[in-house]
Amino acid sequence: MTTITSAEGNTEVVSARRTESQDVSDIISLFSYSTEFIFGRIDVMYLLEKSNLALTLCNEKNEVIANAVFLDYPNWDLTDQSDWESFLHENYNNDKWTPLNTLFMHLFVAKEEYTAGCSQEIVRRAFITVPELQFILLFIPAIENLELDMGNVFEEVRTAPGSVLGTHLTLLLCPRHRCHPQLYVREARLEDYDDLMAILMGQNETLKEIYSEYFLADLIENQDEENQTAVCEDGDTAVGFMSVCSQVNVSLLQECFDLGPFHGLCKPHPEDVLKMPQKPSIQEDEDKSNQTIEEGESVSSESFEHIHDQGAAVQQDGATAVSHAELLLDDVRDCKASASHLPDTEGKGAFHPVYRGASNAFRICLFCIDEKHETRSLDFLHYVYQLFPDKDFCVILVPHHVPEFHLIKSFVRVVPFCTSKIGHELYVFHRAGLLKSFNVRRATTNDLLGVKMLINTLSLNESILNDSKTFTLARRDPDGTPVQAFVAEVLDQIVGISVIRDEMNIEYIRSHFNIEDFINFNLYQQEEHGHLYHFVLNPVFHHYAKHFLKEILRLAHKSSLYYPIYPQYVEGQFQNPCAHSLTSALHYMVPVRPRRQIVYPLEELGINAPSEQVSKDQLSYSLNHINRKLVLGSKVSINTRIVVVGASDVGISFLETLIFCPHLKFNNLTLISIHGLPGKDLLGSKHRRFLINSHCFNDEDYAQMSLCSWVNVVVGKMTGINRAAKYVVVSKKKKVPYDYLVLCTGLKYQVLAPTGADISKLPTNREVISKWPQRHTGKIPSNHFTLNDSQDCLKATQWLKENVVNAEGNVIVYGNTIDIYTTVETLLSLGIGGSRIHLVQPPLSSNISCLNNDEIESAVEEALAEAGVSVYRDSILAQWGEGDDPDLITCAAFTTDTKPFKLQCSAFFSFAYREVDYETFKAINDACLVFDGRLVIDTEFHTNDVSIRAAGPLTKYSRRYYADEWTHSNFSSKEIGFELATSMLNLFDPTREPISKPPEDSDRLIPMYKGCKIKGGVLPGGYNYLHISKPEIPIRLDLKLALCDHGMEIVTGEARCGNYFRIHIDKYSMVDSITCFSEEPFPASNYICLYGQHERLLNDLCYRWNQGQITDLYSYFRESWSMAIYHDRFIDLKKELRQILISEQVPGLSPADTPPPEDLAEQSPGPRALWDPVLRFLRRHRHHLPMYAPARITGTGPPPTAGRRRLTRAEAEEVAPGGGLGHPPLPRLGRDLLIHLFPVGKRRCV
Repeated sequence: MTTITSAEGNTEVVSARRTESQDVSDIISLFSYSTEFIFGRIDVMYLLEKSNLALTLCNEKNEVIANAVFLDYPNWDLTDQSDWESFLHENYNNDKWTPLNTLFMHLFVAKEEYTAGCSQEIVRRAFITVPELQFILLFIPAIENLELDMGNVFEEVRTAPGSVLGTHLTLLLCPRHRCHPQLYVREARLEDYDDLMAILMGQNETLKEIYSEYFLADLIENQDEENQTAVCEDGDTAVGFMSVCSQVNVSLLQECFDLGPFHGLCKPHPEDVLKMPQKPSIQEDEDKSNQTIEEGESVSSESFEHIHDQGAAVQQDGATAVSHAELLLDDVRDCKASASHLPDTEGKGAFHPVYRGASNAFRICLFCIDEKHETRSLDFLHYVYQLFPDKDFCVILVPHHVPEFHLIKSFVRVVPFCTSKIGHELYVFHRAGLLKSFNVRRATTNDLLGVKMLINTLSLNESILNDSKTFTLARRDPDGTPVQAFVAEVLDQIVGISVIRDEMNIEYIRSHFNIEDFINFNLYQQEEHGHLYHFVLNPVFHHYAKHFLKEILRLAHKSSLYYPIYPQYVEGQFQNPCAHSLTSALHYMVPVRPRRQIVYPLEELGINAPSEQVSKDQLSYSLNHINRKLVLGSKVSINTRIVVVGASDVGISFLETLIFCPHLKFNNLTLISIHGLPGKDLLGSKHRRFLINSHCFNDEDYAQMSLCSWVNVVVGKMTGINRAAKYVVVSKKKKVPYDYLVLCTGLKYQVLAPTGADISKLPTNREVISKWPQRHTGKIPSNHFTLNDSQDCLKATQWLKENVVNAEGNVIVYGNTIDIYTTVETLLSLGIGGSRIHLVQPPLSSNISCLNNDEIESAVEEALAEAGVSVYRDSILAQWGEGDDPDLITCAAFTTDTKPFKLQCSAFFSFAYREVDYETFKAINDACLVFDGRLVIDTEFHTNDVSIRAAGPLTKYSRRYYADEWTHSNFSSKEIGFELATSMLNLFDPTREPISKPPEDSDRLIPMYKGCKIKGGVLPGGYNYLHISKPEIPIRLDLKLALCDHGMEIVTGEARCGNYFRIHIDKYSMVDSITCFSEEPFPASNYICLYGQHERLLNDLCYRWNQGQITDLYSYFRESWSMAIYHDRFIDLKKELRQILISEQVPGLSPADTPPPEDLAEQSPGPRALWDPVLRFLRRHRHHLPMYAPARITGTGPPPTAGRRRLTRAEAEEVAPGGGLGHPPLPRLGRDLLIHLFPVGKRRCV
């Protein structure tokens, strides 16, 4: 907050923030008569979209009172934006203005009476926001009487002799020292004690508790050659303090952190052991999208050249300062899954380099600075490097829970090993990072040698070099796509290379990703979109990565860049020929959420189908993005160690929510999972059909998330939790430390122990039921399978193909969950004869079957009988016989309500016992977490340990809620994961408003989530099955139908005919559940969108059903009118229309205004306030919804009934109001949506 004073003496307390799109109207209202004279004609929305920095000043009432916009090229069209530097040097005698330290003001407006004060404050905030910024320039017309009341912030710059530029324009300059000068740094003195203690105690009382009250005075007084202190001062007041020490335990840091890129923080020595002799450094075909680089392959053999002043060379003889394989990997590994985090890489045989040179680092022991001056923290480093002229590295250890402060934003975060003994983050800064001669330019042929040396150890070095040659020779790809290459150099040494192409698939990106969360797409030309292929930067200059990106955009005349990460389905191999190299800029880009896609009935739509660019299938990838608005922004780095146990739908949803927070960067997300990350299978793999599909995530979702880019993965099983030391034991060996632990392992099918009953005595179920079910504790036979994930299914498939498919013997499927049916169908599809498959069902634990639909169950039973599958009911496993091979089940015996039976067995699939995994239970129980059949939590996902959260079927609510029937199993796992992440974001996100105190006694109520539960798969007979339902306590379908307020059932087709479609409309006319059972594949993702919609939104579904107009729901929901309902932004349209209705600003909605039915075709479908949002929606998403009539969308042409006789309702049903000459009849979304959802004079139902 800053107080500014007007010329009349009035004051305003203002605060600065980044400008937002909703500020546009307020900014325009501040325009004065002189604004256009000074800055020219300005489209504010366009200018904000293309700006590098836009700041707004608001008063205490949140009113906009000033705004300024800054770009990285001149504000008048004087020269090409890529060549302004030479232009200014020609016309002005000043060579200090560089793209690194200069911005141009393109707009400044303020309330007239506060113009002077606002200009000073907004320019000061610009210098604070961009620490590298030294100069702000502004061109204004050279008009004598032009008044510019900006509080003497700017000074006029004289043109060079012979320049005629000054006759037309005047250049104004604002240097940093006028508003926010660099701080003076000197040796600390005892006189500084009072000033420093006020700062230090205001930030951290812990130091005073740990040490004495005078510990700071002791530090200052006991300085020597190894321990030095410094202060920075503003005027005569000390505003910052730094204590440094030359003694660094580099051997301990080498054990705990991957310091290969920094040569172990040691000076080079001839006896250094850097690589395993027999191994190549990095295999050419190794997949860089997933970091699984062995430690021996990530060690530099190069040395740093000492740099004692800015005129020194960065390196000797052009040799790279760091091994650039490590250089590249280090920048990404701190946010990607690193091999150093995997247990097996830390085991026997893992290579660690040996450094024999002297220490080359000093450390920062204590640092503090006043909040007002924190952006000048880097000023200290110039001074402290002079204290240790023989050291090249400055290191600092920071506790995980400490938020990232300005000083370490210029440091490089070092990747910790999983076995790290130090509970801190290590940050490193190299002396060369102080150099300001960082220059970005287009690559030339002469740069190829330097580029080759830069990328010599990269796996994709040939690809990068070839692309660089393509630019220097042809400027285009063989297919004609323009290519551009840029190099970053410091003192004539190439330290970075980037290659971009024009983005040719921008329509695909727009339709498949939420790119419009970050840009206003309509303000961009096709050629402004670029595709980042390669980006390599020496870690010494890591803090210049954003500037490198900014310069690429300026020099290439681009406004946005896109960087895809392709999935890795087979380890060590690129699955896509266009796979890109890793980019060390990934930290500064934002991951873009994918969009749900409509499954189009292309044959039915014909020429009204969307373009191939929108509907075509491509190899899925995750997308990262950067634009001009983002390059000077900064993410909030979260170093808190968050460990997630279990790659369940809940766990993946939790991680997805965190990584797609664009303003946050989680550096320490770790997933512990038995099989690592899901989604590693090849697309279309059939083995996953063994298990029912929850439709939470599919292969495309995993590819578009690229969790391996952001999450460290530990492969193994949790076997212990040490709450006191805060670590998880993995596979009884490794310790994974955490600050917050999230348990979401879910329930697993367990190996069921036979009851041991002697079938020769003819026992019945009544005699053995007390011993059933129990977990098997002995050795598990090799032909016994419990399938819990795709890897289990893959293993089973391979075993069956090798041992059963082409042999003889029975396969027993045991259980009564829906997975037994999908498993039987998969076995049949593998070629195993139905007569060899025996489906054995134990007694039901409740009166509700897994399908809960008699008609579907009958069809499945007929399909099983037709395939020859034997079915046994109410059977309890008594024995499994072991023949000559004790590792195999050769036969299995079961008891029933009458007499037992015995089956020969070659493979046994068990789905009868689903519980918390025993080792998970033991780890939870031994850690003294409350376990009551499930892990007990409260409504905020808390266990009895504040650092441990839990969610999903693993959990249950505490008994104090008196809601034992409701658990997370009743709700959508994806929604549960999202809510869990949302609750934890309140701990880390500084932009979130403080949580208001809940109403009294509200903590006694459990939350009720609204997302639907889904299960789908292929059942025996090849029937495609889908069931969508609301969260509820299970109840038999026939009992539901008998309820008086059940609602309406709409059923078409028959299950035995393979065209069954059931949709339930509840008493509120909302779609409550959907069941599909079809021989033909159907678009499940489309049908999921129908859940929770009002029936009138579905083209008056109930009315048409009652009139006998619907005979097949499958074809009904393929009609073109329904496409908009499947659109991912349709929910936004509904919310907008609902707000209009609630606002009570819409006249004419009273029941008395209801038109007679025959006049519906002529009546307006609703007030204009409702009509306009629909038209905007259709215009905005024209590329997705081309099947709606363009004549009515654009608002041109006559009204639907103009010039025609009055139509009856039946005739109106047949005529598309937008259909015109040259257009076939098209759906009437705009009209039908309002007639059927918001009809004049009828009930409102959104």
